[in-house]
Amino acid sequence: MRTGRASPPATPSPPVSRPPYQKFAVTVKPSRIDGHGAFAAEPIASRLKIGEIRGEAISVAEARIRATRSERIMIVELSARKAIDFSKSTDPMRFTNHSCQPNARLVIRNGRVEFYARRAIAPGEEVTVDYGETHHDGKLACRCGAPGCRGAL
Repeated sequence: MRTGRASPPATPSPPVSRPPYQKFAVTVKPSRIDGHGAFAAEPIASRLKIGEIRGEAISVAEARIRATRSERIMIVELSARKAIDFSKSTDPMRFTNHSCQPNARLVIRNGRVEFYARRAIAPGEEVTVDYGETHHDGKLACRCGAPGCRGAL
């Protein structure tokens, strides 16, 4: 007969802490598309909100000045007068890369920049959106690698 102390029961890992506007766990890691990307850390069902990004509210005029001063920008124009700069945000969705065949869409709603799944997204899959019009005016090569890629942003 063995004697000794019983092992304490295993305690579950604490849930991943995330702000209430981040609905699904997303991790940031190197992307084959560009720099770093936002990757699903759990299954995301089609049409559900993935999360959003928060940043510094600025004027569109200031946004366009900042766009000329930096190689990498993270700015979304909300209207003809208002933009949000995400360069200092800690939200993982700020690393969402462009794809010509995206699995998510960016929605501007009530002054917020939100992301919704266009289709089911598997864990480990990079979350991508179509950037649409950009300040690059078609002069920046697209690196998404999707079939039918437009070739430029």
